[in-house]
Amino acid sequence: MMGWCCSGVCRALALLAILPPLWERGCWGLIHGTGDLEKSPRSDPDPWEVLHRQKRSWVWNQFFVLEEYTGNEPLYVGKLHSDVDKGDGKVKYVLSGEGATSIFTIDENTGDIHATKRLDREAQAYYTLQAQAVDRITNLPVEPRSEFVVKVQDINDNEPKFIDGPYLAGVPEMSPLGTMVVQVAATDADDPTYGNSARVVYSIIHGQPYFSVEPKTGVIRTALSNMDRETRDQYVLVIQAKDMVGQMGGLSGTTSVTVTLTDVNDNPPRFTHKSYQYTVLESLPVQSVVARIKAADADIGSNAEMDYRIMDGDAPGQFNITTDENTQEGMIILLKPLDFETKSSFSLRIEATNRNIDSNFLSLGSFSDTTSVKVTVEDVNEPPVFSKALSELVVSEDAKVGTSIGRVSAHDPDTSNNAIRYSIDRNTDLERFFNVDALSGVISTAKPLDREANSVHNLTIFAIESQDPTQIGRGVALVTVQDINDNAPVFAIDYETLLCENAMPGQVIQTISAVDKDEPLRGHRFYFALAAPVAGNPNFTLRDNKDNTASILTKRDGFRRRQQPVYRLPVLIVDSGSPALSSTNTLLVRVCDCDSDGVALSCGAVAYTATGLSTGALLAILGCIITLLVMVLLIVTMRRRRKEPLILEEERDIRENIVRYDDEGGGEEDTEAFDMVTLRNLNVIRDPSVRRDVTPDTPTFFHYPSASRPPYKSLPDNVVFREFIWDRLKDADVDPSAPPYDSLQTYAFEGSGSVAESLSSLESLSTDSDQNYDYLSNWGPRFKKLADLYGNSDGTGVFS
Repeated sequence: MMGWCCSGVCRALALLAILPPLWERGCWGLIHGTGDLEKSPRSDPDPWEVLHRQKRSWVWNQFFVLEEYTGNEPLYVGKLHSDVDKGDGKVKYVLSGEGATSIFTIDENTGDIHATKRLDREAQAYYTLQAQAVDRITNLPVEPRSEFVVKVQDINDNEPKFIDGPYLAGVPEMSPLGTMVVQVAATDADDPTYGNSARVVYSIIHGQPYFSVEPKTGVIRTALSNMDRETRDQYVLVIQAKDMVGQMGGLSGTTSVTVTLTDVNDNPPRFTHKSYQYTVLESLPVQSVVARIKAADADIGSNAEMDYRIMDGDAPGQFNITTDENTQEGMIILLKPLDFETKSSFSLRIEATNRNIDSNFLSLGSFSDTTSVKVTVEDVNEPPVFSKALSELVVSEDAKVGTSIGRVSAHDPDTSNNAIRYSIDRNTDLERFFNVDALSGVISTAKPLDREANSVHNLTIFAIESQDPTQIGRGVALVTVQDINDNAPVFAIDYETLLCENAMPGQVIQTISAVDKDEPLRGHRFYFALAAPVAGNPNFTLRDNKDNTASILTKRDGFRRRQQPVYRLPVLIVDSGSPALSSTNTLLVRVCDCDSDGVALSCGAVAYTATGLSTGALLAILGCIITLLVMVLLIVTMRRRRKEPLILEEERDIRENIVRYDDEGGGEEDTEAFDMVTLRNLNVIRDPSVRRDVTPDTPTFFHYPSASRPPYKSLPDNVVFREFIWDRLKDADVDPSAPPYDSLQTYAFEGSGSVAESLSSLESLSTDSDQNYDYLSNWGPRFKKLADLYGNSDGTGVFS
């Protein structure tokens, strides 16, 4: 059983100081009355533990470590001792868990635990460790592993901090005493469950006597009533938070709180003057601003918005007043033109009223004010004024040059009444159709008029003062040209008339109409007839429909394109004017070949000779084309089949795949195509004229000089192989007895120094093999040939 070991009197006193609260909260996990550590639910499972509860052998004499230890030596945490440890050194103590070896160390002989680093409770408040006693020799546990917690004891090393500071707040002006402004909050990183290190109280350092703060809650309230924003609108407070319940030695932190007094409508509008005077010119345009007046209001925003109205005046309807929403000024606007000669001054009484009135402040008085405004009109030299702004004149289209069509009149509105001269603005009469008399204002024609070209002339007439040419009045003369019958009627459109060869007598082949540029007062009335030269023609006739249209009818049948493909029919059109005008228009009629429904298929002249192919010839040509297409398709298909390889190029798993060839080779008995003896005896001089892929029918007469070949044994293996292949390539290139096609020669050469010797199976006949192929007979009929060749264990096969 383990016992207590203390490091000194000071440590014991510190332990006794913190023991009561810890005992009450049960932080140690000790069983009351026994002094033993109760099994933690976080203990690792151990095969030594039994189902019933046992008394543990571990007793810890230290669970708390002060943070921010500043000593030079490692801080002693506690001591582990097991009753199994007899002091003979056979027991070793092992520590594991959070911070083991990096922060906490244990003396494996004595069980003393030390902290090697400064601990910060705010970084990590506790560490969970596991302790175990093991046999030093076998390294097997002699006690079950137990878990304990080393808690870092807090000290007051953190000052309160305002996380959300600095603060911005607002409170309405004129608020009553004790109105809440804002609540501030400070946090202390120290342990709130231990001592007073994290217990904070608030106080106001700067901002009295206007505001106060509640010590425990941090609520800031107004300390004075009726604070006026117009006097002072902003206050900066300094709030302090101090831990240790504000006692001496506690740490503190501060923050600033900016309090802004928000506006309320507690000030009425006031005009700075009781009367205002303004002077304007009589030439001021309508809807112009005559004057701007403003009532002063100490409030801001919506509380300073106001409306203006004209309460009284000596010229109703002459002026109006509106509010400029940007400046809150009253704009006096002119509604009617001013005339100095008629009235030279106006008097107005104007009222300004707050738009948003707060009923809480009605006791302060009326939230409106009035003032007087006098407007004086100044005389100006005005331009001449026409008696009629628009003069409407009428002239006949056939009026002669110099005909007077009307008169305009203007006068000087000033008292001087100067003489007037008239002229036409030529920008409105570019072709100079009209003139105006400079003194009398009589307008006359200057050129012949054409109503069809321009039926209305809009003239601008200038009236200029003779004494001051800069004073110009403008009037409008609207001249309307009356129509006369001076245009003959014509076809409404260019008609395209088609006549079917199978047309019957009396059939309507076209309906025509007419247009006339003239515009008679009673409307148009046209008369249609065939011109005199064709009035009695045997082919066509005309019928006037009495509705300004006429119909063209056939008088016979049997029209033929071969005989006459086109007919020209002159039509006479007469209008109803006085005098009446007429015109002759030619209607073109084309003879067409039509179907049974009367739809034209072909029109105009018909060629007497035509070439074409019979139906049989067309079918023969089509058959030839189809035959050619089939032959081309067959040729393309055959070429594609020739290009297909016997073995697909894509990667395939060839295990248990059998590729069947129609041409069966000679097997290992075929020694003509691939002679492996040559590969194993490279220096044996052979006849270079003999090819190894084919046997020539005629002997070759070309021989290599034997001295040109180097001895292969004197070369490295890689060079031997390359030289051997190049020699065989030269033999094939210069051999005149070689067949005229490409051939593939395969050489299985491993080199003269290969330890594995030849890997080829071509000489397997000469080697003894203990491989048993009897299982091939069980693979079915597809492998019967291989079973017959290799599966006979008695050696009586084909190769025996």
